[in-house]
Amino acid sequence: MGVVSNLNTMENTLPLDNPSLSRRQLLNFLTGAAVAATAGSALYPVSKYFIGPDESGEGGAILAKDILGNPIPASQILAEVPGSRALVAGLAGEPTYLTVLENSSLNPIGIVDNCTHLGCTFPWNPVDQEFQCPCHGSRYSADGSVLRGPAPLPLKLVHVAIKENRIWLSPWTELDPRTEAKPWWV
Repeated sequence: MGVVSNLNTMENTLPLDNPSLSRRQLLNFLTGAAVAATAGSALYPVSKYFIGPDESGEGGAILAKDILGNPIPASQILAEVPGSRALVAGLAGEPTYLTVLENSSLNPIGIVDNCTHLGCTFPWNPVDQEFQCPCHGSRYSADGSVLRGPAPLPLKLVHVAIKENRIWLSPWTELDPRTEAKPWWV
């Protein structure tokens, strides 16, 4: 009777009817964790490749880049003759003209090469000293003001700054110096 009494006491003290985690659940959890860790470590470098390094500066500034997406050294643009214009990839990838000044510095104002009529890109005509849109004949002055339509608005402006041989372009949000009004693109 003493042995039976001890068994009943043991049954009451060690309830093993419903374990909280079965062996199968534990193995599934460990397998899933191993797969997730492996996939995460493999996908991290891939995501860093597609996202790329953060090359933004203060105030939403970005580096001016060439057609291949490589940053352009300021010395390369400043080596051009004064009065020349260089076309770079600017904010949101929009082509932007930078102007070399007479003192071999860059104009602090860049002009976005995007016609305000239908969005065409256009060349600088050094003979006429104006931007001429080949699509519908709009013409813009050297500062991007409309000389002849059908373009209804002046060209967008961006800030241009040089820091450590890098050209930084940032959004123009203050008054447009050509019209003394709030810019239409803000």
